[in-house]
Amino acid sequence: MPRFPSSLTAVLAAAALAGCASTTAPFTRPAAPTVQSYTPTANEATAPAASGAQRIIVVQAPESAWWRALQSPDLDDLIEQALKASPTLAAAQALLTQAQARQQAQADSMQMPQVDAGLGMQQQRATGASQGQEGTGREFGLYSASVGVRYQFDLSGVQGHTLQQLADRTAWRRHELDAARLMLAGQIAQAAITRARLAAQVEASDALLSGQLRQLHLAHERQRLGQALPDEALALATQAEQTRASLPPLRRQLQQTEHLLALLCGQAPGTAQVPAFVLADFTLPAELPLLVPSALVRQRPDIQASEALLHAAHAEHGAAVARRYPQLTLSASLGSQALAAGALFGGASAVWALGAQLSAPLFNAAQPSEEQAAMAALDAASANYQSVVLQALREVADVLRAIEHDAQTEQALMSADASARQSVQLAEERLRLGAVSEVQLLIAQQQAQQSALQRVAAQAQRLSDSVALYQAIGATSARTPG
Repeated sequence: MPRFPSSLTAVLAAAALAGCASTTAPFTRPAAPTVQSYTPTANEATAPAASGAQRIIVVQAPESAWWRALQSPDLDDLIEQALKASPTLAAAQALLTQAQARQQAQADSMQMPQVDAGLGMQQQRATGASQGQEGTGREFGLYSASVGVRYQFDLSGVQGHTLQQLADRTAWRRHELDAARLMLAGQIAQAAITRARLAAQVEASDALLSGQLRQLHLAHERQRLGQALPDEALALATQAEQTRASLPPLRRQLQQTEHLLALLCGQAPGTAQVPAFVLADFTLPAELPLLVPSALVRQRPDIQASEALLHAAHAEHGAAVARRYPQLTLSASLGSQALAAGALFGGASAVWALGAQLSAPLFNAAQPSEEQAAMAALDAASANYQSVVLQALREVADVLRAIEHDAQTEQALMSADASARQSVQLAEERLRLGAVSEVQLLIAQQQAQQSALQRVAAQAQRLSDSVALYQAIGATSARTPG
């Protein structure tokens, strides 16, 4: 075999020097927020209320199965079932698998050469005219077999940046899957609480309607006896029908919430067995976790997904800049050619080739615009990351204020409810003594039922606030392994 050409050695040396140039600066991870608090004024460490006080405590990382803090076995089972059967999570997992396969394909193409095998047969007719010879020409068959190896060196870094971009896209899909898990668990918990609230409101409205109908019946009796005017019965009938009209929408919302729970669990509404949640199934968490802002950006999956896209945009810009520099490809082939198939593997039929190709862009009018477009995409990804972080900080701040103020609201409504129930007890006692009529007792009972409607809504809201805080701090059920 002849000596390796000196010109090829020079080409390799020049390409190596060209590849030493740095295309872009290394990626710098965005700095964590420096703020220490989510709100302008300090949050109350304790949110007191009649149904239980809640303490906000700063933790390093929240519990993974955060919904267990609500102490509802039915909710635990439902969420675990949904995490296994949800088609939304299955789709997110498939997209992650796709991204991982693409990343692995790029990595394999960089680490290993491309090897191809060929086997061919060609029948042709040739004359000597092209070589200045006369003759009628001749027909012959040409048989060939070969194995070729080709490898492209990533001297400029284009392939490396492309691989990094694919790795970042994989990380993005991974964080998107974590975000989908967090959202699914939160949606199920919120829907279960909503179902419990609606059931309590239906029960309270039924009791209120029964009292109003009883009061209307007494008004008709008094009117028949000449002790009341028709206006009184008409007013009571209006109140009763208004209450009756409020029940179908509540029942519709209740059934739609059950359908939503079935959907979230990956089941058809007609066949799903959804637990009949009531407020007594849930316990208000006594302690709620909170992350400092600097830890929040490393915990929330949507922020991590946005950071992965930022890193991918940086890699894309690096690849655009790297295309200025030369690309080196080495190739080699070994095979045989013969005029007859039987002689194809004889010693005299052996052929080989060894080569190197160095290609460098001398003029590409699109190159500056492509680099500018990549830089604009990087700027957009950076701005989007900042927006996602600010949105996360706002969500946590909103939930903290909601926990504080909704606790105050519930405390006031619980006091009002206690007063209304005490009024009913006094009316019952006075009725036994003959000091008041049954109508006055019914009025007190209706006021108590209306107070109960407001109370159950406040209780459910505090449970929803607790779930919202777990979601806001990014308490994912399980991190997808990278």
